[in-house]
Amino acid sequence: MEFLIDTHTHTLASGHAYSTMSEMITMAKEKGLKYLGITEHAPKMPGTCHIFYFENLKAVPRQYGGLTLLLGAEANIIDANGTLDLYDDLMNRLDIIIASLHNPCYECGSAAENTNAYLGAMKNPKISIIGHPDDGRIPVDYEVLVRAAKEHHVVLEVNNSSLSPNSFRQNTRENVMTYLSLCKEQGVPVIYGSDAHICYDVANFTFAKEMTDAAAFPKELIVNYNQNLIEEYILTKNKHTTLL
Repeated sequence: MEFLIDTHTHTLASGHAYSTMSEMITMAKEKGLKYLGITEHAPKMPGTCHIFYFENLKAVPRQYGGLTLLLGAEANIIDANGTLDLYDDLMNRLDIIIASLHNPCYECGSAAENTNAYLGAMKNPKISIIGHPDDGRIPVDYEVLVRAAKEHHVVLEVNNSSLSPNSFRQNTRENVMTYLSLCKEQGVPVIYGSDAHICYDVANFTFAKEMTDAAAFPKELIVNYNQNLIEEYILTKNKHTTLL
């Protein structure tokens, strides 16, 4: 498999997913990944794990043969200022953090307010990825978002689950094409995220790849293919003792 990394997956701990951590690791190894990010939903998401789950991730080994496990969270942006539902000391101890807007955790505002929510989150130096900024139910100014991603050295996600015909998100293909075009113009990297909620979907980027192909998006700007981008945008941003 040519993909090196999947940064966005969920296990049983997230409350609405269906595989164990062990099953996700096994599938990632079978698919030839070098890195697997398990990013459980942070505490504001209904039904997810308690904050103690994230506090105790130090107990989990990070190396499984040739696979490095990156354990972190999909943090919820909870207001228009970009406030996250994880505290700084804990984020400093996680391997990877995605920041996302979810309707159960955020009251949708105007496009300007929603964009400001993303921008506020991007200013946190521990945020590596903005998760699925594609949902038409939460309008965003993509020109502002892409410029901010470039400024704050954050990657925007092309979320495979959002692009599935079964997705509940709206206008995702049009929105993804919009920010892919802007990222291409400005040389801003993006990352595929499977958003797998079952092990069989680990590194399933079928729909995401269709979009980047349709946009003629440069492969050298897609993090999943490039070790140097993984190091620059993922590993160095969240380096701490478990990765040394």
